Amino acid sequence: MTWWRALRQTTRSGLAVERRRLEPLVALRGAGGLAIVIGVSLALFGPAVAASSAFGAFQAAIATFQRSWRPRPELAIASGTSLAISTFLGYLTGSHLLLFLALLALWTFLAGLSWAAGPTIGLIATSNVAIMLVTITLPTSVAAAAGHAAMMVAGGAIQAALVIVFPVRRWGAHRDALADALAAEADYARRLRHDPVAPFDPAPLMTARAAAHITPRQARTRPAELHGARGLAERIRPVLASLADPALGAPAQGPERDRVRELLAAAGAILDAAARAIRHGTPVALPAAAISTFRTPDTGTILKGPPHRAATRLGTLLRDVVEVAGGTSPPPPPTTPTTPADPTAPADPTAPADPAAPADPTASGVGTARADGAGTPRRNLVRPGLTALAPAALRAMRADLDHRSPVTRHALRVTTVAVVGYAAGTYLPLGHGYWAPMASVMVMRPDFSQTYARAVARFGGTLVGVALATALVQLAHPGTYLSGALAAASAGLMYLLMRTGQVAAQACVAAYVVFLLGMGGEQWTQTVPERVVLTLIGGLLAMAAYAVYPAWETPRLRTRLADWLAANGRYAAAVVGHYADPAGKNCPDVRTALLATRDARAAWQEALERAEHEPVRHRGLSRAAAADAEHALSQLGRVAMLLEAHLPDRGTPPVPHAAALADALRTATEQGAKAVRERRVPEWAPVRDALDAWEPGAAPDRVVRRGGTLLLRALADLSDALDTAPPPMLVDGTDAAVRGTEETPADPGPQKPSGPGGPEAPTAR
Repeated sequence: MTWWRALRQTTRSGLAVERRRLEPLVALRGAGGLAIVIGVSLALFGPAVAASSAFGAFQAAIATFQRSWRPRPELAIASGTSLAISTFLGYLTGSHLLLFLALLALWTFLAGLSWAAGPTIGLIATSNVAIMLVTITLPTSVAAAAGHAAMMVAGGAIQAALVIVFPVRRWGAHRDALADALAAEADYARRLRHDPVAPFDPAPLMTARAAAHITPRQARTRPAELHGARGLAERIRPVLASLADPALGAPAQGPERDRVRELLAAAGAILDAAARAIRHGTPVALPAAAISTFRTPDTGTILKGPPHRAATRLGTLLRDVVEVAGGTSPPPPPTTPTTPADPTAPADPTAPADPAAPADPTASGVGTARADGAGTPRRNLVRPGLTALAPAALRAMRADLDHRSPVTRHALRVTTVAVVGYAAGTYLPLGHGYWAPMASVMVMRPDFSQTYARAVARFGGTLVGVALATALVQLAHPGTYLSGALAAASAGLMYLLMRTGQVAAQACVAAYVVFLLGMGGEQWTQTVPERVVLTLIGGLLAMAAYAVYPAWETPRLRTRLADWLAANGRYAAAVVGHYADPAGKNCPDVRTALLATRDARAAWQEALERAEHEPVRHRGLSRAAAADAEHALSQLGRVAMLLEAHLPDRGTPPVPHAAALADALRTATEQGAKAVRERRVPEWAPVRDALDAWEPGAAPDRVVRRGGTLLLRALADLSDALDTAPPPMLVDGTDAAVRGTEETPADPGPQKPSGPGGPEAPTAR
């Protein structure tokens, strides 16, 4: 991509306004807290202290809006307190330019490095540095600076108190995350009716897992319907795929396929009903048609073997989901057996849980116990409290302290720009020189597209906000209290629109600052021209810094792809290994390997998305090759997931050849990952040799042998995607590479989808 095209795309992205679900009550609460702080501070201490406390309350409210599963009151307090400390130290050194520049450099570098600990911490630290540049100009003495700092802490405490006293959907984010996961699986079930190898994006399941990490205090008050449903959703996903897959499930045509389509449609309807119930905290309203589909006894006569087993498991899991969504947990199994359920039909999702039902051998999610030993025991996902986060954040920052790391390069860039911008603004004859470094700090991010898009949005939003605020000031000539009210209204509008786009949020922020400084007695002619010019300078400095000292993702795409390949190989090897050892005593944990695969896939997709907007050549991995390689690795993960859905029970006889195949997969994918990093085409001779030595026996043996063939095909597709060399010479009219694989059995398994949009989205779990 050329620089001109990259700048054009980032400009459109920065100026775009998206339609998002607004949260007016949350915005009203934040604006109300800010109004309380401004009013009390004006009445007791005057405009200067009111401005400081307003900045603290403003920043604390923004912290509560960040996507975080931790208790948001603590975020508000932490934000206000850190801003108070920054302001006090900044005021102590502000009269000595060199000393203040040293403090600014240290504070900015730490803020830039804090992005390694997560976007929430990074944004709070960055905002503190930017606001500090304004607030240090308000006090007039050390005692006054201490008072201003105390009021900032008070502003954060008031916002935290409002979050506690007036909660808006206390568990709303957790409900939405779990409901989105179930709704995504409902959509997946419906798509499987028409496309048996339809892709599935595991992002909703990953988000639901993140939401399931809660503190011990939250665990005591969590609603009953949020217990266990995520683990069930994890288990439903492979069962749906195994039921629909034509290679390891029902045939592609015939009455079995028709029955599978009916079950998938009913499963989608039931999952949608459970998602609505969890999202709104209401009883589950199941469609009558979906219930009758699972109650009919015809399924046992139509489906046989693995498809019937998958249908039965699906009914059991849906029944458990309905119970959990209704606010009750399934009862634990008793110690004495009772009459078993009818084995000829899938379980009724509306029936109460059968305490004698055997453990589901497809269970693979955290929070469930695998009958085959491939999973992990039931346990809570405990999130540490706020005080325990500091050591973890420091470890993450220390781990990223490398000049090759994008975060470290971002910290160095933003530090240099902040110091240069502050020095330039100080010596320029404009006044209010802090606008330039503040604009730079607020727009700079560790990646190219966000930095440039935010720079454009900040300047455009500043022009709009300053123009509107100035026109209003000229028409109304507001006094101190009216200026404070207008500032609170601008902040409330920003809270409401902050997720719709950067340009709208920046326009509200610009108006907020104009009104707030006007409350302190500064005329618009003292702030508006300087802010517009210096904001432009700060944005240009930020954009120039990234061009001079970039951290491109494009050259790292092969590394990300290799990491995903290695993680997928470990996951496939762990699954295949359990066929050789059904008890799982000497096998890696399947769940751990699956989570590592998801993380590697997410890292690849994030890097690929960033690289698409960078003005850099592909350097060995073209966009077409990246798309084909992504599809191949998605199929590799999908086949491993299908094998996981058919894992044998503990007492099942082992598959002797599975151990050799697992070792071959692990070794070959590690070597293949190294080859990808070194820009070589990986080879899969160990996997091919293990399959050639295989003599299929009983049913489980044939299932894993068939799965191994599909795994090898996916690996071969990856090599084809990365092989950009000219095709080999034909010998006797036959491609040598094709003749070398003629002994591989024909495979009617999943084929690569095609269409005008290119390869489908990834299908890995």
